[in-house]
Amino acid sequence: MHALGPRIKQLRIEASLNKAALARKVGVSDVTISYWESGAIKQIGHERLVALADALGCPLRRLLEDDSADLLPTPLYLRSQPPAPWHNPNANRITLPEGFLADTNWRGECYLVTPAPGEYFDYLGTGDLAAIGPIKGYDQPGRYLIEGEMGLFIGQLERSQDGELLYSSERSAASQATPLQKNDQPVGRLLARWRQEGN
Repeated sequence: MHALGPRIKQLRIEASLNKAALARKVGVSDVTISYWESGAIKQIGHERLVALADALGCPLRRLLEDDSADLLPTPLYLRSQPPAPWHNPNANRITLPEGFLADTNWRGECYLVTPAPGEYFDYLGTGDLAAIGPIKGYDQPGRYLIEGEMGLFIGQLERSQDGELLYSSERSAASQATPLQKNDQPVGRLLARWRQEGN
């Protein structure tokens, strides 16, 4: 994969923006833009990347895609009934630019998913995309794809002071977190999410 820095510079030039103008739009200093373009700063959090794509007037996909590829892989459909979509032998893994998942310290496989037509998930609306990494169990607070008796669902997980896994949905506040059911197991971690425009 080509470095992200040269792609930022190319897109900035295409947008007829100098570094200072781009920096103002993104809310960083022009020195930061220089560091991003030169590769001196390799880790850019996904919120900054979303702001950068906005400022450059391009889809986030174009900012992230490898120059040798026309598009990211077709997203896998996420359905409420198991198995998780990456169990399909034809599932395409994605590679995100180095540093994109700076806050998560993720080193495993990653898949691009979207809800299947007619399916609804907390934290992932119709048309949204998510990067999900398959896991064997809970490892840190965050949003997870969980498999249980009711099928696959997405929820916020954290550990209580006594080590119990607590679950909360998009509609419930963290103060209303409840113990995760014994048969419910996290099978994937949401690493990044892109909302469909208008959501």
